[in-house]
Amino acid sequence: MIRIMFVCWGNICRSPMAEFMFRDEVRRRGVENLFEVASSATSTEEIWNGIGNPVYPPAKKMLAAHGISCEGKRAVQLKKEDYDKYDYIIGMEELNRSYMLRILGGDPEGKVSLLMEHTEHPRDVADPWYTGNFQKTYDDISEGIAGLLDELL
Repeated sequence: MIRIMFVCWGNICRSPMAEFMFRDEVRRRGVENLFEVASSATSTEEIWNGIGNPVYPPAKKMLAAHGISCEGKRAVQLKKEDYDKYDYIIGMEELNRSYMLRILGGDPEGKVSLLMEHTEHPRDVADPWYTGNFQKTYDDISEGIAGLLDELL
C-alpha cells in the first residue's frame, strides 16, 4: 500500500482537489487498491473549534464538472505523526514545503516533495484562491498526478 498525503495552505482548494482527482485517476486505472490517499493543511485558518471547513464551493464545482465527488471532506491540519504514516507528503507550492518541514520536524527520509516536481515542468500549482482560475489549478493538478503515477507505477 502506497500512502500519499497532499498538502496546501488551507485544505479547501488545491490539496483536496489533488486528493479526489488522484483517487479518481487510480480508480479509472484499476489500481485504487494500491493507494491510501488523504489531504491536509499547513494552517488552521480553515479549522474552527476542531471542525474543518468543507471544500471551497468553486473547487467542489470544478471537481463535479469532471464527475468527481468530494462530499464529506473537511479541512484537517498536517500533524508531525503523519510523517511516519505516509510514504509521500506532497505540497502544492514552495511555501507549503517550508511549513510542512516545520510541522513534520524535517524530512530525513526524503518523503516531502512538491506535486509539480513530478512533471517535466516543475512549478507551483496555481492557487485559485487568489486567481479565481480553478480550471488552471485543475489542469496543473492533472499534470502533476499523471507524472506522479508514472513514477509510482
